[in-house]
Amino acid sequence: MKFSLTRIAPTPSGFLHLGNAYSFLITKALAERHGAKILLRIDDLDRERYRAEYVEDIFETLDFLEIQIDQGPKDLRDFETDWSQIHRMGIYESALEKLKASGKVFACDCSRKKILQLDPSGYYLGQCIDRKYPLDKPESAWRVDTQESDFVKFTEYPDQKKSELIPQDTAFYVVRKKDRLPAYHLTSVVDDELFGVDLIVRGSDLHSSTLAQLDLARIIGAEGFGQATFHHHALIKGLNKEKLSKSEGATSIQFLRKEGKKLPEFFTLLGQLMGAKERLVDFGGFKNALGL
Repeated sequence: MKFSLTRIAPTPSGFLHLGNAYSFLITKALAERHGAKILLRIDDLDRERYRAEYVEDIFETLDFLEIQIDQGPKDLRDFETDWSQIHRMGIYESALEKLKASGKVFACDCSRKKILQLDPSGYYLGQCIDRKYPLDKPESAWRVDTQESDFVKFTEYPDQKKSELIPQDTAFYVVRKKDRLPAYHLTSVVDDELFGVDLIVRGSDLHSSTLAQLDLARIIGAEGFGQATFHHHALIKGLNKEKLSKSEGATSIQFLRKEGKKLPEFFTLLGQLMGAKERLVDFGGFKNALGL
C-alpha cells in the first residue's frame, strides 16, 4: 500500500504538548512505512488565539522530534508570507458559495449558553432551521442541515471500508463562524483537497469530525477528500490520567525542553504515557511499540 501525501496540521492556539507529539510521530511512522511525503499545514484562522510564538513552537517541536517536512512553510516568516490560511480565503469563499447554492446551509445565532438551555446535553439540535433567518443576518453562523444526510462512506487505515451516520456531537456542523470567517471543518476539507492529502492521521476524538467533513466534502464536490484513508489513533493520557490539553504545562514540549529533557528522555516519558512494555529511547522503539 502506497500513499502520496499525509499532513501534520497543528493549530497555533497554545504550546504543543505530548499528545500533539504523539500524533506527529505516528504520522511520521506511517509516512515512512508507506512512502508518503509530509505536508505541514498550520490551521491559523482562529485569529483571536493566534500568536507568533505558538507558530515558532511548532517549528521548534518538529526540529526537536527530528520530523522532516517535505511541503509547507520552513519558518514563521515563510508561513506568514506564503502559507497562512489567510492567503486561501478566496478558495474558502468559493466553497461557501457552493454550500449556499446547495440550499443546505442555514443561519444560526445561538450562543453556547443558549444551546445548553435548549438541551442539557449541549448538542445543537437544529433549532434555527425553522426560523429561516437570512444568511446575511448579523452575528450568525452558517450551519449545515444534516437532518437528511445519508451514511458517509470512508476507508479506515489500512483498508477497512466503513459507512456511518453523522453523530449528535457534530450534527448541524458549523461551516462559517459568527465573525464571517470559514470554520475548521470547511478549511480542513478544502485544504486537504487542495494539497492532495490521501492519508489523514488524527486522534480518535476527531472521529465524529471526520464524518462531518466527509458529508461536507460530498456537498462541495471534494472527491479527493472522500477517497482519502483515515487513521484515528488512540489518545494518550496526561500525568493526571485526563486528556492532554495545551494548558497543561507539565506535558508541554516547550516545558520539557526547558527542563533540559533530551530526545531519549522524551521518548521514555512518552512510552510511559503510552503504556509501552519496553522502555523507549528513540523513534525506532516508538515504532516497534506501535507495531509499525
